Amino acid sequence: MSSATMARLRDLGQWSGGNTPSKANPTYWTDGSIPWVSPKDMKVDEITSSEDRVSEAALAEGRVSLLPEGSVLVVTRSGILSHTLPVAVTKTPVTINQDLKALIPKQGVLPKYVALALRGASRRILKECSKHGTTVASIETNALLDFEIPLVDLDEQRRIVDEIEKQFSRLDEAVANLKRVKANLKRYKAAVLDAAVKGRLGTADAASEGEMPAGWQWSSVGELATVGTGATPARSNEAFYRGGTIPWVTSSAVNEPFVHAADQFVTDEALRQTNLTLYPPGTLLVAMYGEGKTRGKCSELRIAATTNQALAALQADPAVRPWLKLFLEHNYDNTRRIASGGVQPNLNLGLIRAIRLPLPPLSEQQRIVAEVDRRLSIVREVEAEIDANLKRAQALRQAVLARAFASPSERGQ
Repeated sequence: MSSATMARLRDLGQWSGGNTPSKANPTYWTDGSIPWVSPKDMKVDEITSSEDRVSEAALAEGRVSLLPEGSVLVVTRSGILSHTLPVAVTKTPVTINQDLKALIPKQGVLPKYVALALRGASRRILKECSKHGTTVASIETNALLDFEIPLVDLDEQRRIVDEIEKQFSRLDEAVANLKRVKANLKRYKAAVLDAAVKGRLGTADAASEGEMPAGWQWSSVGELATVGTGATPARSNEAFYRGGTIPWVTSSAVNEPFVHAADQFVTDEALRQTNLTLYPPGTLLVAMYGEGKTRGKCSELRIAATTNQALAALQADPAVRPWLKLFLEHNYDNTRRIASGGVQPNLNLGLIRAIRLPLPPLSEQQRIVAEVDRRLSIVREVEAEIDANLKRAQALRQAVLARAFASPSERGQ
């Protein structure tokens, strides 16, 4: 890019902002056919549609302006700006809300070139153009428009875009392969757990499909463990929290197999005056409710800790604990299905206690758990390597952009 000159973004074409037509006026939204892009739609490189649409009436009455295909959209107000600068090129005419800015490139400026240059400079833009002291992360418009990118002639822009897209295509193929392997590992893990709880893992004497292996019997969580829960001490009482040293864990803790530390702590006073229980290491925790995929997940305390009321705490004999944990991990989907309630179903202690599970003789439990650990430890190693390679691929994409759009001074020219 030896012939590049530095150009301010404001000089690359016509910039404009967006608006939100009144939600109180249904004629602006009912049967809308015109894409109305907001930050939630900016998860892609090219905009072909949007979650929300406005009507011709909103356009006719000047509530929004129609941007042509080939406009470059930039998010300038959103929590995502704390770490990412979303940029996209429109593949269809759209309108935008007030949290975005749009560039209609002038003749001789390729939209994809500008978009790639902005992504390549995203870290610098977030550092140099962000507003300070705002409730929601925001970009200072004038600072953004004064930001400079290297600009070359149109043919060179096309060549650079083509070369970057070739490299990205190879990276995308590699990432897709990695994700495919990761999905296969997930299926393998599920198959291992399923075979384990049915007595068909690593044994020549496996029971027939649907039959209980010889020597096994049915039991329940309530028969194998004492099941309790915790509480949330009143936040209004500082004596329950200030200077607290007793770990207090919530349902977010079950997203890892073991709980080694807590983010929050309570005091001895809270332990004495509320329904908190200090559970010992080895206690199994099951999320009775929580956002997303949390409900039904299981973890194990490696520290003594109290919990909130969203967790069921299972204290089982150390000998049977590994089998119980293995089963609960296998039973995750079924555990979620037995939850009761409306929009956000919850589990309760009664439902947890009633969960039935097959119980092998102790020696067989130990053999199966050891075999599962052996197989899944290999899975975890491969998954860790895949995750590392996925991060490398993302870093490589950024490196490709940074190199392609380095200014003459950055290249030492």
